[in-house]
Amino acid sequence: MRESRLTAGAKSVVLWLRVLSGRQIVLVTGAVVVTAAVVVSGYVLSRGDGKRQLPDTQARNYQDVDACLLTGQTGITAGTTDAEVWQGMQDASLKTHARVSYVAVAGEQSTANARPYLNGLLQRSCDVVLAAGKPEVTAAAQTAPQYQKVGFVLVGDGGTSSKSATKATNVTVAHAGGGLRAEVAGAVEREVREPNARG
Repeated sequence: MRESRLTAGAKSVVLWLRVLSGRQIVLVTGAVVVTAAVVVSGYVLSRGDGKRQLPDTQARNYQDVDACLLTGQTGITAGTTDAEVWQGMQDASLKTHARVSYVAVAGEQSTANARPYLNGLLQRSCDVVLAAGKPEVTAAAQTAPQYQKVGFVLVGDGGTSSKSATKATNVTVAHAGGGLRAEVAGAVEREVREPNARG
């Protein structure tokens, strides 16, 4: 019985593989894999729409200015005053290209516990510090007079801490309630664009 050409070809390949060493088999296998990859890549590329995809060039260039928010332990949870402040900061960042960030005070919600977090922001060289939450506002109001080159925006209801802080030339008070987002955005924009306008 005559062997088919396919069977004869398969036998010759098997005989050829028996003659090869392990290293030669690895090289042949690698060459076959590379050839298959080139063929598949060529096929896939030839089926494209012919339009070259360019990378996104819309990356934002930030100024060397940082606006930092100090919040209570819930951070910028949706529906909170802190979230509205954060949105205002982001609005200001879009217009001024200032970098924005926030830090939430963990643990006990007290002025004493908020102070180290505030100090951390000041050590990071934040140019504008926003504080939302009673302990955070109190800590910022007490600290602001010692950092005249930093703009402070205190978010509150006009309580004692906010009122006494307005005497400092580097402090702006934003009142919680309607329009807070726009008020915060405006305050941050002013602090970023006119840092030397403070007394």
